[in-house]
Amino acid sequence: MKTIKFLFVPCLALVLTGCVSKKKYAELQGQYDKLKTEQQSLQNDYQEAKVSIAEYTSDRNSLAARLEEEKQRNKELQEAYKKLQGSYQENVSQGQVNISKLVDEINASNKFIKQLVEAKSKSDSLNQALTNKLTRSLTREEMNDVDVQVLKGVVYISLADNMLYKSGSYEIGERAGETLSKIAKIIMDYKDYDVLVEGNTDNVPISQKNIRNNWDLSALRASSVVQALQNQYGVDPKRLSAAGRGEYNPVASNNTEKGKQRNRRTQIIITPKLDQFMDLIDEAPKED
Repeated sequence: MKTIKFLFVPCLALVLTGCVSKKKYAELQGQYDKLKTEQQSLQNDYQEAKVSIAEYTSDRNSLAARLEEEKQRNKELQEAYKKLQGSYQENVSQGQVNISKLVDEINASNKFIKQLVEAKSKSDSLNQALTNKLTRSLTREEMNDVDVQVLKGVVYISLADNMLYKSGSYEIGERAGETLSKIAKIIMDYKDYDVLVEGNTDNVPISQKNIRNNWDLSALRASSVVQALQNQYGVDPKRLSAAGRGEYNPVASNNTEKGKQRNRRTQIIITPKLDQFMDLIDEAPKED
């Protein structure tokens, strides 16, 4: 620190006025004034130095405080970084497990989809072959009374009632024999298929003694076809089912005679066995 010296100059005027000449006195007075000016200058420098020292001390204390704050912040950032790094490593490890599991699930799903596609392709091929085989075996005259379609993987053989039965009856006529025999042969060639026979009527009420309504008539007609397939043509009865839909499954309007004729029909529905599809569904990947 800079040392400030104060000069105390005796009042020479009081001491020397009586023993010095005016010239000497003036010289001494000049020296006195000069020293006094220097003293004042030093005094000012001293005050400025005090202010500078105070400011320096304040700045130094402020810098020290900021330094401590920054050190603490740096420490907190390092701790946060370590936690983040640990969390990242944990997430990476967990992510690898999840990705591996997801890949396995995707592979299993793809395998199952492939099985479904293969099963559908096989079913479509068999249905198409069955349809082609049946239509080729029927005469042009028979095709006027028989409609064969494949809808959603199921073969529908629709038989007109005027070819199968007498009007208002459920007894099968002689005209239907040859057509049913051809259908039965196709059914027996495809042993992995089930057969549902479904009777349908128009909306005209039935007036027969032993038949209460169109429900009875449609069910009796379906039952007659099922029994003919079993008893006359040798189809395994375990593969057969009979159902009546009455007038409630029309394919045309009952307001015209032509529409009523289309609604009076018996459908032989040939479907793959359900247990095959249930087994396939059981093989589906389980959701976690």
